[in-house]
Amino acid sequence: PVPLPLGPRRDSRIPELAWKGSWRSSHSTPDTSTVPGCSKPCPSLCSSPGAPSGSVRLSKVTLEPSLSRLDIPSCSPRLLQALLRSSQPLTGPNRRRCREDEKLLGTILDEGERGFIIDTRSAQAAKQARMSGGGTEPKSSYPQWRRLHRALDRGRPLQESFIRLVEACAEQGMDRWLGRLESSRWLGHVKAALSTACLAAQCLDREGCKVLVHGAEGTDTTLLVTALAQLILDPSCRSLEGFQGLLEREWIQAGHPFQLRCARSASSHGRGKQEAPLFLLFLDCVWQLSRQFPFSLEFGEQLLLTLFDNAYASSYGTFLCNNEKERSLCKVKESTHSLWAWLNQPEERQKYLNPLYSHNPLVIWPSVEPQSIQLWQGLFLRWIRPSQHLDEAWAEIRRLVEGNNSSTKESTGKRLSQSFPDPTAGTRNGR
Repeated sequence: PVPLPLGPRRDSRIPELAWKGSWRSSHSTPDTSTVPGCSKPCPSLCSSPGAPSGSVRLSKVTLEPSLSRLDIPSCSPRLLQALLRSSQPLTGPNRRRCREDEKLLGTILDEGERGFIIDTRSAQAAKQARMSGGGTEPKSSYPQWRRLHRALDRGRPLQESFIRLVEACAEQGMDRWLGRLESSRWLGHVKAALSTACLAAQCLDREGCKVLVHGAEGTDTTLLVTALAQLILDPSCRSLEGFQGLLEREWIQAGHPFQLRCARSASSHGRGKQEAPLFLLFLDCVWQLSRQFPFSLEFGEQLLLTLFDNAYASSYGTFLCNNEKERSLCKVKESTHSLWAWLNQPEERQKYLNPLYSHNPLVIWPSVEPQSIQLWQGLFLRWIRPSQHLDEAWAEIRRLVEGNNSSTKESTGKRLSQSFPDPTAGTRNGR
């Protein structure tokens, strides 16, 4: 079956209504432990096409050594089209085929319908991947799907960019500061991530097409794009609870290797081979959205800072290990507390709410022009520039908003009492 993550007592926003009649869910998962090239563990809840074409041999799709990838529904119930994610097909230099996978992706589309495959690698990188067993979907085998390449850096290039940015933020000279900020290329990574997410969102919303996103492994840039696309399109993902569900579904249950990617910060002298601040890049993109749409996100910058801190060093088990299988073996849920449970306490929750929030049911299309992308000073300059005055300003905003809400409720109550006089008044006067 095709895995569809669902966490216990978590708002993972399974699109039951949107997928009803097209997909079926089950609690069985393929055992990939003995399959060459498919060492990724599967989530406990799976979903597979439930139409007459459900006869597609999905077990072979997920276990076929020549493919070894999983096409996972990754959309929320507000989206009318399917957003899926997977790893690359392992076609290799001989361009091996998996007819079950071809039939599966053909089943997802209706007759005459077209879909988009967004590959987060450059066309050249995808070709080079064939030499190591990877590859892309041949056009002749997937005639209804159009492949688009949007290169997003990951791994060492992204980590080096992060390190150069941190070093630039400590620069004292004005002339060198601007040059080092530009040479770090971090803002370029932010722009590229937002642009690719907007492309996926446009294919879904404006073209009305189904979208499959994949890179190499399906646990890094793939998650970055699908999570941002849902945040752009779906207003339910912009609430505090909805955003937590988005993180749980698209990052934690989807198998982003937090232990490998967030082993050390950019200030550490050690250099892990698999370190890469993909999750930080996602948080930076979310901050850019919150800055461009200050009324549309229910949570504020403090939540993003808290998530960054806990991804690298935490007292909670939410970001521990690399995938669901490791968390199960280490008994993380039994031995640790959940970060979400702590954040959702009434006294803590208020710290992370955006006092200016007003529900926006529309799609939020961010500007990705270079002039619109700004440095996240609240994070990268947090130890250089004191935040006392900014904190005081936000406290005053909260006080004004709360005072305005209280006045509005009081005036509304008075108007209602004047519009609907006491029905017992006439009885008392008659007496």
